[in-house]
Amino acid sequence: MLRWGKSQVSNRAEEELIVVEVAYAKPEEQLIIPVKVPPGTTVRQAIEQSGILERFPDIDLSTQKVGIFGRVVPMDRELNERDRVEIYRPLIADPKAMRRERAKKTAAKSSD
Repeated sequence: MLRWGKSQVSNRAEEELIVVEVAYAKPEEQLIIPVKVPPGTTVRQAIEQSGILERFPDIDLSTQKVGIFGRVVPMDRELNERDRVEIYRPLIADPKAMRRERAKKTAAKSSD
């Protein structure tokens, strides 16, 4: 009969985990936290397990979008090995509106 010692069981459980990253960036600070999670872990669970919500209390998962490698995904999406979960900050200004403003200023300067 084969018996598992305590260290063998923990090593076996460790092998069943996948590694993902949780990332958040502010203008003055960027953070990527590697997290070991069991297969089937969702985006929300990985974020909560990472501890990033305690580090950045301004993160509001009810309003902020999240993604994996630049693509927005729902909070209940299951993660794969080496996924990077990104928490996106809300936009301060609409990028299209900002481009239009710059174009108007450039056009006004060139007509002077």
